[in-house]
Amino acid sequence: MRSELKTTMLLIAAVSWLGGCGGSRARMPVAPGEQKGMTMSRKVDVKLNYLLYLPKDYSEKKAWPLMVFLHGAGERGSNLEQLKLHGPPKLIAEGQDFEFIVVSPQCPADKWWVGMDSYIIALVDETMEKYNVDKDRVYLTGLSMGGYGTWNIGANYPERFAALAPICGGSKSLVAAKLKNIPIWAFHGEKDNVVPVSESVQIVDAVNAAGGNAKLTLYPEAGHDSWTQTYANPELYTWLLSHSRSKDE
Repeated sequence: MRSELKTTMLLIAAVSWLGGCGGSRARMPVAPGEQKGMTMSRKVDVKLNYLLYLPKDYSEKKAWPLMVFLHGAGERGSNLEQLKLHGPPKLIAEGQDFEFIVVSPQCPADKWWVGMDSYIIALVDETMEKYNVDKDRVYLTGLSMGGYGTWNIGANYPERFAALAPICGGSKSLVAAKLKNIPIWAFHGEKDNVVPVSESVQIVDAVNAAGGNAKLTLYPEAGHDSWTQTYANPELYTWLLSHSRSKDE
């Protein structure tokens, strides 16, 4: 009896030790190659739901780049399926594989990405705690309302991102100096009747005038939807992955 009890206690201790060794990473609720709805567990005053995708080859043996995607105003609310209408979440749902961990938060119906800065950073931090993220290769991208969010969150936390890819958004020229050390590739349709193309032109010019590294791709025939062809372009992801904070400093 004593021998059985001792064996049981040793097994319990071993399981506890193994669970503790990996911290929260020992519990992986998303399988590699899967995109799944999650809720941020950090204590904040706004409930932030998000889609999380792990690359099909994901393992803890190496650090992975992280791409944060900010959706547009039409996808706000509490239905995560809405996020699959556009951008990386749509492509993942259709079967595309990415070399990034992809986090796609959903903005509450009564909020805008501008002003949600601290929540996005909290989500990045939580993802880093749970998965093996390369802290030097965290990228921020978004469309329309998410394009504005990309510009502004990037300006408020320039030390956290290796590159930005805002689509049909904009920001005030006053923030340009804060963005001068981040590689930026912006996109906009010249026939956009929702967000004027001048919004992107103005901030890109201001960043470059401040000594930054921003480029702008304009689509002559595109309206507000300049994101479909942007996110379908493999060059965007190659460009993002070419940047690392440690390498670019």
